Amino acid sequence: MTDDPAGTPPDVEERVAWTATPYHAPVLDRDGGAIGTTESLLGDEASDIFHGLAVRRHGGEVVELAADRVERITRTAVHTSLGAADAVQLPAYRPEHWFHLGWGGLFRKRPEWEDS
Repeated sequence: MTDDPAGTPPDVEERVAWTATPYHAPVLDRDGGAIGTTESLLGDEASDIFHGLAVRRHGGEVVELAADRVERITRTAVHTSLGAADAVQLPAYRPEHWFHLGWGGLFRKRPEWEDS
């Protein structure tokens, strides 16, 4: 995405692909309340499968947000379908179930999905 000839920046609320999710972007509930910030993408880049996000809450805890709860990803934020009560109930991120491939890059997938 580039600026237009007049120098106006591109629309920051333009949707982007999951692979372009901004690092440390705010993750918002359906009412625009902050849940936390993006910490890691959970998916398989080679197969273009998005499983969700690891989200760091403002208290430091990292939780998992399933892809089916992500409404849209923009250049500045991740918008979810979660209500405030749903956001509190997100499961803890379990790093032992994911494997690191790098952000930007940082894609993780469940090891049990590897071909045998």
